[in-house]
Amino acid sequence: MKLSVRELTLIAIGIALITICSWISVPLTIPVTLQTFAVCLVTALLGLKMGLWSVIGFILLGAVGIPVFSGFRGGVGVLLGVTGGYIVGFLFTALTVGLAVKRFGRSFPVLILSMVLGILLCYAFGTAWFMIIYTRGGNAVTLGSALGMCVVPYLIPDGIKIVLAAALVRRLWPAVSKELIPA
Repeated sequence: MKLSVRELTLIAIGIALITICSWISVPLTIPVTLQTFAVCLVTALLGLKMGLWSVIGFILLGAVGIPVFSGFRGGVGVLLGVTGGYIVGFLFTALTVGLAVKRFGRSFPVLILSMVLGILLCYAFGTAWFMIIYTRGGNAVTLGSALGMCVVPYLIPDGIKIVLAAALVRRLWPAVSKELIPA
């Protein structure tokens, strides 16, 4: 697959935005980063191909040790750790949002539904990964307790991030599509 200089530049901007948002932590009862917000926003704005490549680039940079993940962490150990499945799950979010905007456009309902579905897929993959890795350490965990630790605390913050990302896409899309996205 050949990418133009413009596409590579937009992908790099997407990676940078996801990285910056992964470093931003909102100190609530549990710390909440803006990673899922950025994955949804970048993919909805850049579309399937460039959005997915942005997420892949982000994951690959982190895998080789560049501290792009939350807490300024990087390395394969982060991806193979208990929360690594959620980072890999960003691929499902990007695929879902990217396919939806490609097929159905960028109306507010399409954005909201695709982002909700994408994050639910990320939760599913990440929680399954968490349970596998957590139990390998000799610990026992039920699905209910895993969901209680890894999903439930993030439902409201992720809902807010979805609405904000969708609203920003609706606001930015006219300018972005006119100025940046290749025809």
